[in-house]
Amino acid sequence: MPRTIWNGAISFGLVTVPIHVVGATENHSIQFHQYHLPDMGRVRVRKVCELEDREVSQAEIGKGYEYARDQVVPITDDDLRNLPLPTAKAIEIAGFVPLESIDPIRIGDGYYLAPDGQVAAKPYMLLVKALGRSSKVAVARYAWSGRERLGLLRVRGDVLVLHAMRWPDEVRDPSEVEPPQVEVTEEEVDGALALVDSMTREDLEGDEFRDRYTDALAEIIEAKREHQPLPEAPEPEQPGQLVDLMAALQESVQKARTARGEGETAEVHEMPKPKKTAKKQPAKKTAAKKTTARKSRSA
Repeated sequence: MPRTIWNGAISFGLVTVPIHVVGATENHSIQFHQYHLPDMGRVRVRKVCELEDREVSQAEIGKGYEYARDQVVPITDDDLRNLPLPTAKAIEIAGFVPLESIDPIRIGDGYYLAPDGQVAAKPYMLLVKALGRSSKVAVARYAWSGRERLGLLRVRGDVLVLHAMRWPDEVRDPSEVEPPQVEVTEEEVDGALALVDSMTREDLEGDEFRDRYTDALAEIIEAKREHQPLPEAPEPEQPGQLVDLMAALQESVQKARTARGEGETAEVHEMPKPKKTAKKQPAKKTAAKKTTARKSRSA
């Protein structure tokens, strides 16, 4: 069972569901420490009191707010647990909305909410069933880590998941990075849609969605540990200069289908080819030919 992060309750109208919160994700990346290179001694960060100039233990360390340069207000864990705020001890559901109405950029880390004991099992499952049948998600408020937060409650299997959400003013206006105005033809859009279709999948399983960076790093660590030659890095494909957008789309579709074992040629519209126009002869040469013709007729 993962470590409990927070204990409290879900407040759903007049229904209260005691829960405890655990992490829903794991980090499998390879972690590094800092070492002194000449002797490979571990380099650690020590916590030192600036006034006493000595290292202090974790038991001597607490939180504080610097009200002024010469005045620090101590804040204890009990102070944070007893905030005069309803959401300090409860995840308070404020309403229900369709999931598609929430911009994914506002959705953050996820946590599993587990019922806290047998008594909480029935109201917990009641909320799970109600959310599942409504096809909606709950928007809630809760207070963690020194601030009130907005959250999204949804169902995964038979378990409630809480996602941290960003407040509206925490999301930057995308107009700051809008691309310059360009014309895109319908043929180019059709070509891009064909590429989307050829790359569409039913799930996110397979080697394409494996953490290749961690695998490659593990190979390097193992090779250095065994004093073996390091694995050679593959040569990256050099992208060519984009001249014909439709040709690039068509080639991309064909590569995607070949990778999936489909041999048929992608049906992508070709870029319209420019019409060839007859070259006009210079006026002087034409006049010369006419003069020659007249002389031959008179002769």
